[in-house]
Amino acid sequence: MERKVVAVCAVVGFLGVLSAALGFAAEGTRVKVSDVQTTSPGECIYPRSPALALGLISAVALMVAQSIINTVAGCICCKRHPVPPDTNWSVALISFIISWCTFIIAFLLLLTGAALNDQRGAENMYFGSFCYVVKPGVFSGGAVLSLASVALAIVYYVALSSLKNPPSTFPQQNQGIAMGQPVIPQQSSEPVFVHEDTYNRQQFP
Repeated sequence: MERKVVAVCAVVGFLGVLSAALGFAAEGTRVKVSDVQTTSPGECIYPRSPALALGLISAVALMVAQSIINTVAGCICCKRHPVPPDTNWSVALISFIISWCTFIIAFLLLLTGAALNDQRGAENMYFGSFCYVVKPGVFSGGAVLSLASVALAIVYYVALSSLKNPPSTFPQQNQGIAMGQPVIPQQSSEPVFVHEDTYNRQQFP
């Protein structure tokens, strides 16, 4: 795996974990029914809560993570090259679709929870006799879906990167060439006799 892929996955994964952690923190600090006081008829007094800031930062972190992974990987629906019959392509396509669906739901949950916690001081009752608070599970649901969205986005990016950089295959060489060993004639171990006249002719006068 390339260093670029590892670096992008690390940054996006950190932002996803940060978004989920802030979402769970917002769930724990949200305004509850027991925190709201009613002093006069038709009026609700809400305490200050960090759930607004936590929810907004969680949504921003999720949006940045999704933006990074889609900017680097690109939109799979905009690819003009032919679709290869590969398992990685199917995994990338499914992960891309589910990641965007979970991102939209998580982003809306986090923003909705943060907006509904933006109530400080005295507020008028809703419908004359109700003090509205965020239902439990809004922030935590957004946190879980943000984790799922980022995880699927990483799967999509890794699968798409494996399609762009397939493993190199070297062609087999020396096809159709017969390989053999040189034949060296064996030397005879018997002594060779030379005629005396031949020896005498080789001597200089």
